[in-house]
Amino acid sequence: MGSPRPPRRLAARSAVFTVWYLRAVAALNILGAVWVSFGADIRRHNAQDYFTPYLLTAGFTSGAIALFLAVTMRRRKRAAWILNLVLCGLFFAALALSMVWPDIHEHAQNWVSLALTTAFLAGLVAGRREFRAKGDAANPWQAAVVAALGLVLAALVGTGLVDATNSRHGAFGDSFGYALLRLISLVPNDSAFMTISTPGWVDVVINVMSTLLFVLVLFAAFRSPRGRELLCGEDEDRLRVLLDKYGERDSLGYFALRRDKSVIWSPSGKSAVAYRVLGGVSLASGDPIGDPEAWPGAIDAWLNEARDHAWVPAVMGAGEEAGTVYARHGLDALELGDEAIVETADFTLEGRAMRTVRQAHNRVRRSGCTVRVRRHAEIPADELAALVELADDWRDGQTERGFSMALGRLGDPSDGQCVMVECADGEGRPRALLSFVPWGPRGLSLDLMRRDRGSDNGLIEFMVIELIQRAGEVGVDQISLNFAMFRSVFERGSRLGAGPVLRLWHSLLTFFSRWWQIESLYRANAKFRPIWEPRYVLFGKSSELPRIGLAGARAEGFLGAPRLPSPLRRRPR
Repeated sequence: MGSPRPPRRLAARSAVFTVWYLRAVAALNILGAVWVSFGADIRRHNAQDYFTPYLLTAGFTSGAIALFLAVTMRRRKRAAWILNLVLCGLFFAALALSMVWPDIHEHAQNWVSLALTTAFLAGLVAGRREFRAKGDAANPWQAAVVAALGLVLAALVGTGLVDATNSRHGAFGDSFGYALLRLISLVPNDSAFMTISTPGWVDVVINVMSTLLFVLVLFAAFRSPRGRELLCGEDEDRLRVLLDKYGERDSLGYFALRRDKSVIWSPSGKSAVAYRVLGGVSLASGDPIGDPEAWPGAIDAWLNEARDHAWVPAVMGAGEEAGTVYARHGLDALELGDEAIVETADFTLEGRAMRTVRQAHNRVRRSGCTVRVRRHAEIPADELAALVELADDWRDGQTERGFSMALGRLGDPSDGQCVMVECADGEGRPRALLSFVPWGPRGLSLDLMRRDRGSDNGLIEFMVIELIQRAGEVGVDQISLNFAMFRSVFERGSRLGAGPVLRLWHSLLTFFSRWWQIESLYRANAKFRPIWEPRYVLFGKSSELPRIGLAGARAEGFLGAPRLPSPLRRRPR
């Protein structure tokens, strides 16, 4: 019989202990690098007959390595556990065997080092079942390529620095050998390079390159896999069946059909979570698709997949009902903003509150602008292709923005039930277009908004009002407009009696709105006096919010990510 499985609580605590051990060692190593006398003490107690505990050696390199291992162990990566087990096991065996000699075991420090190393090794063994996160199958060869190319490049740069600053004018081979050996060992034997004499800063630069290269190799070896099983034809067909049956529950449901998303299903197949993996974050958007009674099964499957791959789970734009279900599965909620929804039967331009909107609408109408509303399926193919080309020409920049409230395509034959709103000026020239995706059988959700840069600023509002007034032509009675991030801050922050924290938050958002149009989106939506439906971001830990924010910004197209050279990129299936 095999050894009994350690209790789950012991395994979890052992895993936490290993992470905190590595964090403490990393802190001491970095402290020893910046505090010269402390670092000298550590190195003096790690020479000749003295040993320090596992990984405790003062320096930035050892500190960076220990910190990186702490991060990967906290994410429960199996590869990091294996590496620590091998390295710590070898160190433990060497230290335990060395204790046989009297000159070694007579020092109390060595017994303390052996005890701490044994505790860490025991924590690794006891907590082994906690480290289940899988790595990418391509990580080993990519790490090898990064190491080989990085070592050659760093060696050449180091050789150039040594050649340029060497006061003894040695041969090129000596300079290259000195730089390469310092990259590998950090402190080469100076007696082997009598023809090399360089300033101290050159050695520091080469050591820094060595540290950065080593951390980059570790990153390539341990990075989380990407979600490569993108939405396939079968998944899309199954999602469309669920949307036909349950699509009216969430105005963002149709955006689950983006083809840069992956989808994971509940065991019953009656519900699914659509998500995208960016920067190690598994980012879902909107509510789960399908039967609400099956949502927990889909959420469990998604969370288990995230845990197995060391992804950070997060949800952007969940509604209140879905947010409550996600919260039951251990996620915390933070209100992200509000979605503007217009009930067409209740909308009116009458009244003092709508005076400005009414005047702007009449002004555009008097200029001769006309609007046409059609389903995509009703538009001839050549005409639809021309509209797609216009949308591309009118796009602001090369990046297609949007993720949680954008379909990412226009004119696809499978999206025939989408609604196109076109606007032409008095001379019949196209000036703007809007595209809406279906929201159940009686609703629409805004997907795309484009206009000619030389057109009237009030054109979009004019088109939205025309669609609301003519909603019966396409058989809808509710329309979801733009999402207003932090709406409550803008609405309450300028009121009499707002607290100092709220006023400060309002001032900051107003400042950043100069670049990101946060406030202008709220003002544009508020003109239509909509119903505001709150949307939430859900996350596991508050410390992960910055990472989730970066992933969300990348998904929405506001941030780009540096890319590896083409041979090193992981390609989607």
